[in-house]
Amino acid sequence: MNLDLLKQKRADYFAKKLSKLNASLAASKARSTAPEDTGAVVGENGPVQTPDNYMIRCPKCGKQVNRERVVKRKYVCYECEGYFRVRVPNRIRMVADPHTFEPWFAELPTQNPLSYEGYEEKLAQAREKTGLDEAVTVGRCKVFGEDIVLGICDSRFLMSSMGHVVGEKITAAIERAIEYRLPVFLFCCSGGARMQEGIVSLMQMAKTSAAVQKLGEAGLLYCTILTDPTTGGVTASFAMLGDVIMAEPGALVGFAGPRVIKQTIGQELPEGFQTAEFLVEHGIIDGIVKRETLKKTIYFLIKAHQSKEKQYAEFTPGKDSHFVLSEILKEQSFKVRPLNAWEKVKAVRKVERPQACDYMEHIFDFFVESHGDRAFRDDPAIVGGLAFLDGQPVTVIAEHKGKDIKECQRRNFGMPMPEGYRKALRLMKQAEKFNRPIISFVNTAGAFCGIEAEERGQGEAIARNLREMAALKVPVLCIFIGEGGSGGALATAVGNEVWMLENATYSILSPEGFASILWKDASRAREASEVMHITAQDLKQLQVIERIIPEFGGADSTTVAAIGGYMKEQIMDFLKRCQGMSGEELAAQRYERFRKF
Repeated sequence: MNLDLLKQKRADYFAKKLSKLNASLAASKARSTAPEDTGAVVGENGPVQTPDNYMIRCPKCGKQVNRERVVKRKYVCYECEGYFRVRVPNRIRMVADPHTFEPWFAELPTQNPLSYEGYEEKLAQAREKTGLDEAVTVGRCKVFGEDIVLGICDSRFLMSSMGHVVGEKITAAIERAIEYRLPVFLFCCSGGARMQEGIVSLMQMAKTSAAVQKLGEAGLLYCTILTDPTTGGVTASFAMLGDVIMAEPGALVGFAGPRVIKQTIGQELPEGFQTAEFLVEHGIIDGIVKRETLKKTIYFLIKAHQSKEKQYAEFTPGKDSHFVLSEILKEQSFKVRPLNAWEKVKAVRKVERPQACDYMEHIFDFFVESHGDRAFRDDPAIVGGLAFLDGQPVTVIAEHKGKDIKECQRRNFGMPMPEGYRKALRLMKQAEKFNRPIISFVNTAGAFCGIEAEERGQGEAIARNLREMAALKVPVLCIFIGEGGSGGALATAVGNEVWMLENATYSILSPEGFASILWKDASRAREASEVMHITAQDLKQLQVIERIIPEFGGADSTTVAAIGGYMKEQIMDFLKRCQGMSGEELAAQRYERFRKF
């Protein structure tokens, strides 16, 4: 098909659209003078669609839906909550402050490296159809006043396949982001490599990945948002290399698509295979972001990655966070009898004892969870993510047992698998890269011991955490809020300082296990708890911990706010003590802390 014919077809198309518009206007005028308004517009050939009642088909549920309502919901179906694919201009409006987007590299020269027949014509058709110069648009914009580099892939342009121009635009945008010291946010969508460019398209995978590495070495944030669909060479390169990887609900994401897998090996695929939700469950991406919160999420990520070395206590000016204990809790603290070791063991094992998430509500401004080890699974026994502490960004790691029997089973009673420790380490290394302090809440009977854990390398995962945590170049504070069992607890407790709640325990193994091994009698667990020196008071004397956090009569629903408020003040003091220390000084201090044992 030549260009003249294409132009003629385009002219005919717009002539038809203009004719329909004129008919619609005439019908509207006639309706305004009619004696009765039924809400319908009637033309010569029956009802006419206007912007108010224009109907489109949802690609997910197949129902006819009102376009205006869908647009107001940011192109989300009100019948099934399915996501429509979004064009570049609409995506820019969702994300960027008005009139701030500045496009870059809009006219890069196109080549036909393999001299593939008809390729130039296909590109010309795609440009004519979409109004875009290529499958990806890159540029600079502001998000709530913060500058970012923004890239958007559009599936309408050859299914957003990655040719040499796509690879060049992404690479050049990243290089310019390094020059301007800006974070990069890239909306990914692709059918994979561009077949017409063959091996040259394949080389773009390596080129873009190398550029992302350069961005990381510069200490700059790279975030990807995976949209429907993201597959092939794009998935196997820049799309999956984000410091933070998010996806829109229901998006298809995978290397080999479901159809290819089924046709190639004849395997039956599970329900929801390769959806965004599937990837979260399997630990591949950080989480799912809805369009209604998309811009705010991007802004949160920008602010959470702006910390500088030695600046660990940049709290919001003028905000008074001084903790004051109520008179009721003062009196309760005075009257309650201290527990012995065995009583503390039983107390920390109670399901109703507050969990890390309960304290976090009273410590942090807000918390956003990150999921997965990027390799196998998201272990719910360990919760981790980003938070703000009076304006100071921090990374939070927390073992979570659960608050009822059903949740305890889902979270494996707080006993992490290898992927849980690897998730924690991933988030801690990310914190180090972006100069964020780490706050770790420890509460586990120990690492899970079982066939699955051994198959996936439990010992290696714990050992790697111990080594890597020892060398982290940011402040690390570890707080035991319940049980601390063996190496499974230590794997997230290599800190510059280690604290314990008043009735928490920390031991080489459970009292039952100690009695079984040394005395061949598990029934002597009570006696074992007394000789093992596992209480906060014992460990303070042994200089294993630096501070004991009071429970004001016992940790429960009536004291959780007070304990959280007290911890918040003490954590802020800890960060003030770390202010001004270099990464090397922090790592050296941590080494010396454990060297003395």
